[in-house]
Amino acid sequence: MDIASANQDVAEYNLPSVGDYFSLLKPRVMSLVVFTAFIGLLVAPGEIHPVIGFTAILCIAVAAGASGCLNMWYEADLDAKMQRTADRPIPAGRIDRQSALHFGVALSVASVLIMGLTVNIIAAILLSVTILFYVVIYTMWLKRRTAQNIVIGGASGAFPPMIAWAAVTGNVSIESIVLFTIIFMWTPPHFWALSLFSCKDYAKAGIPMLPVVKGELYTKKQIMLYTLAMVLVSFLPIYFGFAGMVYAASAALLGGMFIWLSYALLSDKKSVEENSGSAKKVFFFSIFYLFTLFAVLGLENLLDRVI
Repeated sequence: MDIASANQDVAEYNLPSVGDYFSLLKPRVMSLVVFTAFIGLLVAPGEIHPVIGFTAILCIAVAAGASGCLNMWYEADLDAKMQRTADRPIPAGRIDRQSALHFGVALSVASVLIMGLTVNIIAAILLSVTILFYVVIYTMWLKRRTAQNIVIGGASGAFPPMIAWAAVTGNVSIESIVLFTIIFMWTPPHFWALSLFSCKDYAKAGIPMLPVVKGELYTKKQIMLYTLAMVLVSFLPIYFGFAGMVYAASAALLGGMFIWLSYALLSDKKSVEENSGSAKKVFFFSIFYLFTLFAVLGLENLLDRVI
């Protein structure tokens, strides 16, 4: 084989880049997970050494990335059918499924072991439950079988602040369950808004998301109902005494805006295919809502400790 042929063979075989492996971790999803975990760490009573706290957040981030990686490994066939996900590393052919599986398992095991050895066993158990819930319960069992996939499976994304709370306190308390519940109730309207303007993609891939199975109007009604429930739940930190008036005002304002956008979506008589603006507004605002709500909660608790 001459040098020219060897160079051609190398050019045709594209090794996966660091960016490809990083994209397997679903960094945009991971960023919100890490943030809510950080707020859980900040709000939890008691003290934690900064190095241990950093380790706990790092383990949560790695576990979230590992879950995303294993999700992409298992759903590579579905991702290939959807325009929104077809360019992900596995369906695009930049990383093979076996490598993604090994990468995801290695990160999962490492994150749980390090959490258990350096933080505490309760946080490690909760972290392992989170990974298993997302990969096995949601990805492998629910997603292809029921339109309620995101309602039940959404619990996996609600665990991080509870894990962080356990990292500080060594236990699970009602306050950490409240933080879990806020995210749990937030998840359906967030993802159902996405599924409305991505409905064709989900239908093409055969994924029984709510608008595919029940239609747009039913999905809009469910978004409205879950939004109302979520806003009510968002006031529980005040009732249980770990949030004050600044948080209360923020929860009322943000909740009112979320309800208004959900009602505007429900009132929109046009199909999402004709006008996806209302659904996209709910989706993007939902991200802003959760980020801001938790940010205010964290800052208020931080200021209370300093003052």
